[in-house]
Amino acid sequence: MIQGSDSKQDILQGLSADDVRLRRQQGLVNAAPGKASKSDGQIIRENLFTMFNLYNFTIGAALFLVGAYANMLYLVIIIANILIGMIQEIRAKRLVEELSLIVAAKAAVVRDGERSEIPVEDLVLDDLTVLSAGSQICADSEIESGVIEVNESLLTGESDIITKARGDRLLSGSFVVSGRCFARVLSVGEENFAAKLAMEARIHKAAKSELLSSMRRITRLTGYFIIPIGIILFAEALFVRFAPLDQSVISTSAALLGMLPKGMVLLISTSLAVGIIKLSKQRVLVQDLYAIEALAHADVLCLDKTGTITEGKMKVTNIYETEIPSPLSITTEKALCCFTGASEDNNATFAALKERFPEDTGYDAAGKAPFSAERKWSAVCLKGLGTLVLGAPEVLTYHDGAVMPEAADAAIKSGKRILCFGHSDEILQGEAPPPVRLIAAIELSDPIRPNARETLDFFRDEGVGVKIISGDNPAAVSAIARQAGFEGFEDYIDASTLKSEDDIARAVEKYGIFGRVTPSQKSLIIKAIQKNGHKVAMAGDGVNDVLALKEADCGIAMASGSDATKQVAKLVLADSDFTALPDAVMEGRRVVNNVTRFGGVFLVKTIYSLLLSVFFIATLRSFPFTPLQIALCDLFIEALPAFTLAMLPNKSRITGKFMRTVISRAAPFSIAVLLAVAAVTFIAPVIGMPVRVSRLLMYGLVSFIGFAAAFMACRKFGRPGVAIWAFCFICFYSCAIVFAQWF
Repeated sequence: MIQGSDSKQDILQGLSADDVRLRRQQGLVNAAPGKASKSDGQIIRENLFTMFNLYNFTIGAALFLVGAYANMLYLVIIIANILIGMIQEIRAKRLVEELSLIVAAKAAVVRDGERSEIPVEDLVLDDLTVLSAGSQICADSEIESGVIEVNESLLTGESDIITKARGDRLLSGSFVVSGRCFARVLSVGEENFAAKLAMEARIHKAAKSELLSSMRRITRLTGYFIIPIGIILFAEALFVRFAPLDQSVISTSAALLGMLPKGMVLLISTSLAVGIIKLSKQRVLVQDLYAIEALAHADVLCLDKTGTITEGKMKVTNIYETEIPSPLSITTEKALCCFTGASEDNNATFAALKERFPEDTGYDAAGKAPFSAERKWSAVCLKGLGTLVLGAPEVLTYHDGAVMPEAADAAIKSGKRILCFGHSDEILQGEAPPPVRLIAAIELSDPIRPNARETLDFFRDEGVGVKIISGDNPAAVSAIARQAGFEGFEDYIDASTLKSEDDIARAVEKYGIFGRVTPSQKSLIIKAIQKNGHKVAMAGDGVNDVLALKEADCGIAMASGSDATKQVAKLVLADSDFTALPDAVMEGRRVVNNVTRFGGVFLVKTIYSLLLSVFFIATLRSFPFTPLQIALCDLFIEALPAFTLAMLPNKSRITGKFMRTVISRAAPFSIAVLLAVAAVTFIAPVIGMPVRVSRLLMYGLVSFIGFAAAFMACRKFGRPGVAIWAFCFICFYSCAIVFAQWF
């Protein structure tokens, strides 16, 4: 924790330009072992080589071999689906990559004695990097000078803070909590310790997607039935009913094609890709394909105060000196200038202090305690001046009986942030600050974002609970919340009084504002909310938010925040403005609600095709439809309405489970199809109805019931939905009549 002065910092020169050029020629560059995003080739392969496509093209090959060329027209729809999926996903990927360049992590390096910032991929072996609070360690390194505290939770899962000093090794994927150091790069690219693990921890976390898991279950279920049923149908037609080979293939193919919910898979992927495209244009970077779905499901939003509700532009507005004479031989302002000159902290608070109190390096530093969110204080020990301490009012101990000036107390109640500045004769040691003589209280202000009130009102109106979690004084946080229009601003608690997980669990049910929260407590608060059955989104920008962002169902980072927060978050707001979140929520709702609405329509055919196949196997009859007839249903009953209307806004709150909802909507129509076809099957021979006419009647009933299911989905969109449905209805029956000889 304590960092002594180290004159070696002044002579570290880093690599020369020739050194860097040589290492690049040798390939000793920090190129990532694998890209975080898919390549165009991967997208093409993943859209082309799927189980659904294998089934579809295998059936097409069988139809080709028996000369049923007209029935192969369904492949046009399949190929169009594949192309649409590829184009939309590649387009989304490119927009994401363009936006990623804006928020990409940079590495601070020293080369030829000059400090500069470069992309992390441009680091070379033996580069001298400069690490400070919030930096993510991008390559395995060894500290050459300085002391820092690091968190390796992204690699190990443990959130303990570890102090690292000269000669200690730093692992890629960990991040700096406090302090500043110079570190020499030991490994690059694939040679980094646990490079794959670090990449997965930062970006490729397992997707928690209800849509994805539901489609996987449907795919598995379809896979269990399609092959055995296909074999039985074909064998029965050929060897029991002695049907011709071509007719056996055609009837079996139609049954199998009907079981494949291929359109729903495309609808989900395309809807998500379109959502990513829209959000990218609004400068919201989606780092996880299913992030917008997770955000749409969130019913609790946790916000950090600084940099989220406020603009994160700290400014010193007042200094309140105590009535007790200062123990220093210099003025308070001069002492603060000496403090900023010796401190190496780089967060927003210290940037504001350095702007107000220009750095003075007239005193040599004998020791330093960098600021961390856990400690909430920092100090420098200056030769000939003593120890200067700056920290939150409640963490400092005053041994001269001093109290905060009344004006400072009033400032806290009005929402201002107050830091106490004091002097101590004691040497820095341990984790506790030394007792200080209070010299002054420093007031800082941070403007509230212009649209913060409207954004908080939006979430309240949409039934999303909001909790503000901050490391600042709870009274100050409450005051800011009141100014931002946060309901329940008076219900706040000092998290330093919460001593156990049970205390936190009780507090989350009662309070909306948490002050003096440590980074580990933020994570525990998220877990406690989740244990109550809620889906949680968390927005933050500081290194103290990393653990909470990682724990949340949807982590949201500000582009102006630390590298570590941007690496673990699923969404990054490129303009660092949380007021962009309502658009992201609405986009997520559009995807989930519209996919759910049309998912039932797609499953109608899947379920009735399965039921009819079993029925005709049991009754030793052939499947009555052809692949071309099934393709016509695919096009006009499912595809056109779904892909036209699914891109329209849908701001309704998400209710129910996707799988349960779509099955409950599809099952009645599927059963109706089974009963209608069964009735015609048994009645037609009794009344002497020709087979050709009975099959035409079956197809008419099946299509009509399918359109009834589609109408239930389309009518929710009002006049546009009804108009699209009517257009498809007319086109379907017009095609069936005009091209009757084909059907």
